[in-house]
Amino acid sequence: MIGALAAGVSGCSHQNPGPSPQARGGAAVRTFDVRGVVVEVGFDRRTATIRHDAIPGYMPAMTMEFTVVDSRELERIAAGDTIRFKLVVHEQSHWIESLRILAAAPANGSPELLRDPIVSTPALKPGDPMPDVVLSDELGRSIRLSDFHGKALAFTFVFSRCPLPEFCPRMSRSFQTARSILESRNGKPIPWQFLSISFDPEFDKPAVLRRYARSYRGENTNQWLFASVSTNALPVLSRQLDLSINRDQGSFSHNLRTVVLDPAGRIHTLFAGNQWTAQQLAESLVDAAQAAPR
Repeated sequence: MIGALAAGVSGCSHQNPGPSPQARGGAAVRTFDVRGVVVEVGFDRRTATIRHDAIPGYMPAMTMEFTVVDSRELERIAAGDTIRFKLVVHEQSHWIESLRILAAAPANGSPELLRDPIVSTPALKPGDPMPDVVLSDELGRSIRLSDFHGKALAFTFVFSRCPLPEFCPRMSRSFQTARSILESRNGKPIPWQFLSISFDPEFDKPAVLRRYARSYRGENTNQWLFASVSTNALPVLSRQLDLSINRDQGSFSHNLRTVVLDPAGRIHTLFAGNQWTAQQLAESLVDAAQAAPR
């Protein structure tokens, strides 16, 4: 069994140590000039959580954790400072640079965040049964996690408006690659299924989910379904999986959780963050599919 991978990430976050010199030397996909208020500076000064203004053509105003290309730029930055910075987005990574203070933090502290915390305390571990919840799939059908009993199921959490490449897009790219690995696998066939769950049901209606799904799985819908979870059912999942989601100015900041269940609906592997690979996910599904019944 592949064990649970360590350490979660906060604020639509990731665990990258920062872009490599090679990545910084490559051609940027897009560059944006952004204004925002610093919420928190990472203890290692490699990240900064910023409540930023809308970035036209890229993402709405929200609070996100960004990788800082040069930690020295954060030496003079404090929570509550209003700053301007450059956001550089590559195909699979991002960073911010050229930070400058527009206004220092107010004397009475950083401004209050417009957040609505949903989450909590992890309760589940490998071997535990996964609680059943009702979802709405990309065709508008009501489904349950228990509908997939009899198959090894991998599910992860995304929302279609999440733009930074290391977050939701990386989850979907990894599912795409893992599905290809499983489809080309030799040997005895095993029952498996992928499920991408949006926690933004108000925006991610069935038509939106179908468009979003198409950008990753193309026209091949084989064994990969997209669905949304209601705001009432979400706390059940978040409490059990240490899934942290904050509503923020009409969008979300969140951590990353990917779960593999065995055919009996028990947790086989809990992947935290984004440092797992598609190969590890595929291997975990194969292992889960062959798990002995209890």
